[in-house]
Amino acid sequence: GFLETHDYDLLVLDWMLPGLDGLGVLRALRATRAHTRVLMLSARDAVADRVTALDAGADDYLVKPFALDELLAIFDGAALLERGELRVDTHARRARWRGVDLQLSPKEYALLELLLRQQGKVLSRAAIFDRLYDSASEASDKVVEVIVSTLRGKLARAGAADPIHTRRGFGYAID
Repeated sequence: GFLETHDYDLLVLDWMLPGLDGLGVLRALRATRAHTRVLMLSARDAVADRVTALDAGADDYLVKPFALDELLAIFDGAALLERGELRVDTHARRARWRGVDLQLSPKEYALLELLLRQQGKVLSRAAIFDRLYDSASEASDKVVEVIVSTLRGKLARAGAADPIHTRRGFGYAID
């Protein structure tokens, strides 16, 4: 097929393909061509599915439906998100303040990356919850307030100014 005969800079793979699924295609590709960047698309929003895709060699993972600017940010190769001295490496899934790793939990990291990718937009607690938790989760969207709080605490301990703005009745944003 095309993957054997052509080189691609970026491959956008849907998890749900007829026959061999996207994960199978990804694993076969990684066995031969490690340099092709792979973006996995899926309606599967469970953290475990993201981890499976990333462990199989995907460079990034986007849950459908997605905003066009999210896809464009990935196409632009935005592996590094920055705001002042705060740096988020989306490939390594690591956030640093002035070079010091913030030691974020997966949910804290996901929240910070989401707000940075959507910089300037106010995201409601429900919208954030939908992005951080799969639909089968027993948790309440009030857990978002806890994640915001623990993330703010880690930023404060590192000496970082809090970049997250709370818009009462609307949600959260990083401007």
